[in-house]
Amino acid sequence: MAKQLIQSEEEFKRIAEQEGTFVFFKHSITCPISQAAFHEFDAFANQHEDVRAYYLQVQDARPLSNFIAETYGVKHESPQVFVIQNGEVKWHTSHSQITEAAIEQHLS
Repeated sequence: MAKQLIQSEEEFKRIAEQEGTFVFFKHSITCPISQAAFHEFDAFANQHEDVRAYYLQVQDARPLSNFIAETYGVKHESPQVFVIQNGEVKWHTSHSQITEAAIEQHLS
């Protein structure tokens, strides 16, 4: 499985309950920094098909973005990536800190 777009709190809750470990990316479709970060996230997802990877587009899923920030107590940023393990945020970062290597490093 490569990456999958999700748009609702219900989808996210189901994933968080069912997946042991997954990567989640908040993407702004209008931001050049987010485009570069999405490229890194996409490269990670394509190289690690054994790891579930999901994303949202902030412009289309603002309620979900806010829900994630509130649920995990992590201030919203865009772009932003999370490694979520057993229902907890193991690691997160934003902007130019999002790289394929950084995501990979924080999964091990």
